[in-house]
Amino acid sequence: MAHILIVDDEKNIREVIKQYAILNGHTVEEASDGLLALEMIEKQDFDLVILDIMMPQLDGFSACKQIKKLKPIPVIMVSARQEEYDKLFGFELGVDDYVVKPFSPKELMARVKVVLERNKRSENLNILRFGGLEIDVTGRSVSVDGEKASLTPKEIELLLYMVEHKNIALSRETLLEEIWNYDYFGDERTVDSHVKMLRKNLGPYRDFVVTVRGMGYKFEA
Repeated sequence: MAHILIVDDEKNIREVIKQYAILNGHTVEEASDGLLALEMIEKQDFDLVILDIMMPQLDGFSACKQIKKLKPIPVIMVSARQEEYDKLFGFELGVDDYVVKPFSPKELMARVKVVLERNKRSENLNILRFGGLEIDVTGRSVSVDGEKASLTPKEIELLLYMVEHKNIALSRETLLEEIWNYDYFGDERTVDSHVKMLRKNLGPYRDFVVTVRGMGYKFEA
């Protein structure tokens, strides 16, 4: 179901969480400290990190901060520290849940399920897929068959606008006004040149951008 990284310097706790996670259908990796966790996250993709606070090498708070910089992975923090300011600090860092030790492994797995489902819903809202073409609306990036495409900011704006108005014929004048704004002093050839580069960067999915003869363009997929 999900690929989970358990980060805790206590082997027994890692083992308990691991057993319950596997019983719930997840695959699991383990790290005994924050530095090792960061190395693993750089090399692998995880759906969720279960992270302790008090660890050698790099504490959980610092590790969480670095994890969020590396990848948008949901984090559940597990700690014996139950003071309110610790919890608040964790949420300020972007943790998705905070579980106090000692905890019920069954309750932890229930929280894991909730966080994974919430993250999946969020991804579905922000990621648009058309075959092998993937558009990250929030991150403003485009991937073609798993490889990140080198689109300029204006090309991304143009693509997003056309996708938002999928199957609707958009005139060059409309695109010029919406993407370059009314204050832009240019002509409609600006739109044509950007569409040409956009198609080139979309590679095998270039035909999703359709020319509407005598008018402009539309996105069809």
